[in-house]
Amino acid sequence: MTEVEFVSFEQVDPKDLLPIVNEQALRTHLVDHPLFDANSIREWIIGKVDTDSMPGCRVRAVTINGALAGWCGIQPDDNGFEIAIVISKEFWGFGISIFSSVMRWAKELGHDQIVFHLLETRPEYKALKRLATKVQKTEMLGRNFTTYFISVDKWHLK
Repeated sequence: MTEVEFVSFEQVDPKDLLPIVNEQALRTHLVDHPLFDANSIREWIIGKVDTDSMPGCRVRAVTINGALAGWCGIQPDDNGFEIAIVISKEFWGFGISIFSSVMRWAKELGHDQIVFHLLETRPEYKALKRLATKVQKTEMLGRNFTTYFISVDKWHLK
């Protein structure tokens, strides 16, 4: 049986996260940024821990069967709060399970709506379109995204 767990970034060794966040297959679906090094990954983790402490937010590292797979969470966004799911290609088949957990968090945290920005490198997803109250093209940081506005209550009716 597969076990997906969500752990605090404070429980993660930064050097274990480095090969994941620098993985080329993963980076093709993220906004361009310099590769992380030992110092920048520590600073980034501190930022995620700070975000996790903010009202309405929850940010966690993801382990699958004990192996560090990436990270996910709910974090501030210009439209309120956004979902982030960033996992190693090796674990891409677990995205739906992780998405479901994050949507449960959104309900627990009292969100009515959450947004999910997927970079232009990703196709539009029919399942997300069905869940969304609105889908639009969004430009951020010089890149184009498909943004899904998802009603937390609507998701829980599924």
